[in-house]
Formats: sequence, C-alpha cells, structure tokens
Amino acid sequence: QVQLVESGGGLVQAGGSLQLSCQTSANILSIDVMGWYRQAPGKQRELVASIGRGGRTNYADSVKGRFTISRDNVKNTVYLQMNSMKPDDTAVYYCNALILTRAQAYWGQGTQVTVSS
Repeated sequence: QVQLVESGGGLVQAGGSLQLSCQTSANILSIDVMGWYRQAPGKQRELVASIGRGGRTNYADSVKGRFTISRDNVKNTVYLQMNSMKPDDTAVYYCNALILTRAQAYWGQGTQVTVSS
C-alpha cells in the first residue's frame, strides 16, 4: 500500500503561481510513474503531468510551458510548479502513483486549487 499526502493548494489570482507537493509513504524509486491529475466540477479527471522513474516527463497540452513536474528522490516527494495560472486551472488536483508490476494505482486525497480572474 502506498499513501500519498498532498499539500500546497489554495486560492491564487490569474497570472499567479502555486506549488503542489505530494509525499509518498514508499520509496519513490519503487514507483514507476508519478503524476498529477485534476478534476473540475462537471468534468472528467484528466492528466496534468507525469514523471517516470528515469525522469521522463509528460504534460497536457493545456499546461505545457506553464507547469513543471519534478521529483526529489531523497524526500520521496513530487512537485507541481504552476505558473501563469488561469481560471481554467481551477480544479481539485490529485497525486497519483503507478506501480506497473502490481498493476496498481494509488491516489492522494486531493487538494483544491482555485484561480480567480
């Protein structure tokens, strides 16, 4: 079982920045892919960004150039730096850990991000 604890959500004005953190209870190097997803009211959950064990990153088109995902293997923590934020970024953001050999995905509790116009 992998537990994920998110922090860093809140209220920010359009154009501002926030950083989300997600700390894992497991050695982060045992996790194949760490990702951030978001779900806005009335919409499906969508992938925002992901980072593989080797450091390869992937971003949704809507956040490319504005968001950066990174990881600290010593702190077992993955970060999502969000810059130039827009009202459309308003959502609950969820941390995800994917372990392919177990075919299992783990989720954090979610953190609210609200961008005011």
